[in-house]
Amino acid sequence: MGIMGDILDVTMEGGRTGVIVSAISRRANLSHYAVLDKCEKLVSAGLVESVKNDRNRVYMITEKGLQFFQEFRRFQNLVESMNLRY
Repeated sequence: MGIMGDILDVTMEGGRTGVIVSAISRRANLSHYAVLDKCEKLVSAGLVESVKNDRNRVYMITEKGLQFFQEFRRFQNLVESMNLRY
C-alpha cells in the first residue's frame, strides 16, 4: 500500500499534465518495470488514468484516485499517531 500511495502522490503532483514513468520511478524509488506494473493495477482500479501523448505514456490521478489518496493519508496519520506499523 505504501508503494501505491507513493505513486498516487507523484501523479497527484503531476496534475492534469500527467507524469511519465521515469519521473514516477525516480520519485518513488522503484524500477521502471515495477512502476509499470503498479500503474497498470492503479489504472484497473480506476485510481489513475493512462494517456499516450506525442512520445510518452503519462499517468494522471483520477477523481476517484484523489479521494482514495486523501483517505489513505488519513489512515496513515491515524496509524502513525498510534505508533503502529502497517
